Amino acid sequence: DAFIGLSVKGALTTDMLGDMAATPIVFALANPDPEIDYETAQQARDDVIIATGRSDFPNQVNNVLGFPFIFRGALDVRASTINKEMKIAAVHAIAELTREEVPPAVLRAYGLKNLSFGRNYIIPKPFDQRVLLWVAPAVAKAAMESGVARIKIDLNDYRDALERRLGDSREVIRTIVEKAKTDPRRIVFPEGTQNKILQACKILKEEGVAHPILLGRETEIRSVADKLGINLDGITLEDPEASSRTKSYIQELFKLRQRKGVTLKEAEELILDPDVFGAMMVHKGDADGLVSGLTHHYPDTIRPALQIIGTRDDVNHVSGLYVMIIKNRAYFFSDTTVNITPDAEVLAEITLESARLVRNLDIEPRVAMLSFSNFGSSPHPLSAQVRRAVEIVRKRAPDLRIDGEMQADSALDPALSQEDFPFSAIQGDANVLIFPDLQSGNIAYKLLRELGGAEAIGPILMGMRKSVHVLQRGTDVNTIVNVGAIAVLDAQNQEG
Repeated sequence: DAFIGLSVKGALTTDMLGDMAATPIVFALANPDPEIDYETAQQARDDVIIATGRSDFPNQVNNVLGFPFIFRGALDVRASTINKEMKIAAVHAIAELTREEVPPAVLRAYGLKNLSFGRNYIIPKPFDQRVLLWVAPAVAKAAMESGVARIKIDLNDYRDALERRLGDSREVIRTIVEKAKTDPRRIVFPEGTQNKILQACKILKEEGVAHPILLGRETEIRSVADKLGINLDGITLEDPEASSRTKSYIQELFKLRQRKGVTLKEAEELILDPDVFGAMMVHKGDADGLVSGLTHHYPDTIRPALQIIGTRDDVNHVSGLYVMIIKNRAYFFSDTTVNITPDAEVLAEITLESARLVRNLDIEPRVAMLSFSNFGSSPHPLSAQVRRAVEIVRKRAPDLRIDGEMQADSALDPALSQEDFPFSAIQGDANVLIFPDLQSGNIAYKLLRELGGAEAIGPILMGMRKSVHVLQRGTDVNTIVNVGAIAVLDAQNQEG
C-alpha cells in the first residue's frame, strides 16, 4: 500500500511500483535523487500518490513544515517533553491545512494559478506561512491535554500572538529566500578570496538558494576555503587571468567601450579587474547575476556594471533601496545609495521602481514621498519638487497608493494623520518611504540601523538591465546571503 524511502536513488523500481496495491502511496525522500524519479513513477502508475524532498516536484516533504513549529508550540507552553500526542497533533494540523484554500502569495511564489487538495497537493508548500499558525497551536493544545505543559494558555490569544510574531520582517526574508529556491540562478562574486564571501556562498549553495561563481586565482580561493573548512563542491571557480572566456570578453569590452575612450590594449588590462570580468559574465549570459562591493567603494563597484550591462530600456536611472526591519515590521527606504539630488522626474522613476520591487515581494506598496513640508505647509522649490513627483507617479501608475509631500511622522503616525490630514491617501501606514535626496535617505537608514537597532537588508539596486547588486563595505555574512537571494530573485524577475 505504501513505500517510505530514506535510502538511495533507484531503491524503488518500476516493477516494484507495479506490484503495489491500487492508489499506492510513495514517499521517496532520498536527496538529491529520490528512490524513484517523480516522472518515472507517474509514467509507471497514473494512480500513484508520490512525495519527494525535491522543491521542483509536487508534494515536497520538508522539515520546515514540522520541526520549527513543533518546538514553537512546545516552548510556548513550557512543555517538559515532546511526546507522541504532540507529534500526531502536528501531523493532523498539516493535513487539515492542505484542505484549506491556498493564499495568492503562495501561488505566486511557486508560479501557479491554482492549487487544491488532491494527488499533487497532499502537503502544504514550505513557503506557506500559515503552517506556523496551524501547527504550533495544535502542538500546544496537545501538550496541555496530555499533561506535559507547565503552563496553560488561551489558544485564541496564542494564535493572535503568533500572527503578530510572524510580522512583515519574517514574511519579507522568507519570501525572498523561498522564491529564490524555486529556481536558483548562477550568481558571480568577484571578491572570491574574501572570507565572508566564501562563507556566504557556502550557505547559498547548501540551502539551494543560488549556484555561486567565485572569481579569483583558484589556488588562493582553495587556500582560504581550506582554512575556513569550506567544501567547494558545487561552487564554480573562475580565474580572469586564465579563463577560456577572457579573449572573447576583451573583444566584447572593446566593442562596447571603443567610442568611450577605451583602446584594445586598455580592454586587455580592464578585463582582469574581477568586477569588470564579472559584469561581462552577466552581460554575455555566462552568469545570471552579480554581487560585489564588500571591499570596494560603492561607485567603484557599480561603474563597471553600468558601463557593460546598463539600465533597462524603460528606465533612465538606477537607484538603491533598503529593506529596514524594525519592531517586527518591514519598511522600504529609497533612494539610499545612488542619486544625490534627484529632480521630480528621477524621484518619480525611483518611486515606480520601488513599488515594482515591493510588489515582487507580494506586498502591496503604500508610498509616502517625504519632505520637510506637509502638503504645502512650507512652500519651497524643494517641497514643490516632491509634490510634482507625486503628480507624475499618479499619472503613470493611477492604481498605486501614494501621497506627499509629507513629513516622516505624518507618513507613520496614524493618529496624527487622521487628525490633521484626513484627506491623505496615506493614513500613517506607509511602508515605502521615498526620500527627497541621497543625503536624507542615507543618513536616515544608517541612524535607524545604528541607534534604532533596525536590521537593514540590502542595498537592492533597481533599474539594471540584468541582476546586479552592490554590498556595503564590510557587511556581515547574513546580509551577503540575503543580497545573494535578492540577486537570484531579481534574475528570475528580469527573465520574466
